[in-house]
Amino acid sequence: MDINSLVAMANRIGEFFDAFPDIQEGMQGVVGHIGDNWEVRMRLQLAAHLDATAQTGLTPFVERALRTIPDRWRVALTPGVRTSSPL
Repeated sequence: MDINSLVAMANRIGEFFDAFPDIQEGMQGVVGHIGDNWEVRMRLQLAAHLDATAQTGLTPFVERALRTIPDRWRVALTPGVRTSSPL
């Protein structure tokens, strides 16, 4: 999938959760939604983009959520560790 489409999708998710009065709850919502609903390839592509690019195109709220709570959405690439769905 095109990274610009993934960034736009993440930002739309962030728009919803950014409205939560509790910022931590909102950030948990963003990473929870991405971690629970995006397929592994999408999450791997987003992680690579986040790691390699200074100007990610993500809103500050979404970028902060992804960087602050990586264990909730990032895919473990360690052998023997299961992921939520197959590659």
